Amino acid sequence: MLRRLMIVAVVGSALTLSCGAFAQQGQFGTAAEAKALLERAIPLVKADKAAAFAKFLSGADGFKDRDLYVFCFNSADGHINAAQPAQMGKDVRTLVDARGDHFGERVFNAAKEGTITEVSYSFNRPGSDTPVEKVSYVTKVADQTCGVGYYK
Repeated sequence: MLRRLMIVAVVGSALTLSCGAFAQQGQFGTAAEAKALLERAIPLVKADKAAAFAKFLSGADGFKDRDLYVFCFNSADGHINAAQPAQMGKDVRTLVDARGDHFGERVFNAAKEGTITEVSYSFNRPGSDTPVEKVSYVTKVADQTCGVGYYK
């Protein structure tokens, strides 16, 4: 009887702890999750950028996770190929945040092949019109610059 009670207690504790860990994932993505998503995106862009962009835009295979998403633009002309719908087709260098910061130019210039760089700016979280502090991890991948940002 005592053995059965101990088993029930251990299983109950394990279930409680696993539910708590799941709940801790939170409503918003973290810095570590943003960087991991970018690291997953890099080999896809290298292998087949058109297929990668399609996944990023649709969110297939977890490429949209809460407020995390992959964005990419042409490293030569700044043309945005994957991002939030309102940004598609724009020249990233023309993006300005609510404070008047020309962050798009900074993102364009920050990316280097083989290095992930951080760029901070203010940007609207998906589905919101309110600017929030954001940090994007960016890197150059062949002829593209790709990034994933998290909101603070």
